[in-house]
Amino acid sequence: MPHVYILRCVDDSFYTGSTTDLAWRLEQHQAGFGGDYTRRRLPVELAWTAEFERIDEAFAWERRIHRWNRAKKLALIEGRYDDLQGWSRRSRGR
Repeated sequence: MPHVYILRCVDDSFYTGSTTDLAWRLEQHQAGFGGDYTRRRLPVELAWTAEFERIDEAFAWERRIHRWNRAKKLALIEGRYDDLQGWSRRSRGR
């Protein structure tokens, strides 16, 4: 199933991505093959993830979350969904 995920990097920054194989993608990031951003900020840990029915839905949410500021990403990670406009069950496709 497609996932959107947020990683917390060693410098306390966040990296957002999407994948159809979450476990494999996390291994890539930890091994330094996940991308330039995470390679320079190892180790990383999974801070948040959501599963979607289709990859295009996951990718759309990845792009949306990329534009969010740190406070909004923290609200998502902490499960404060009421603080997030547009994060209803319907808009997530669930």
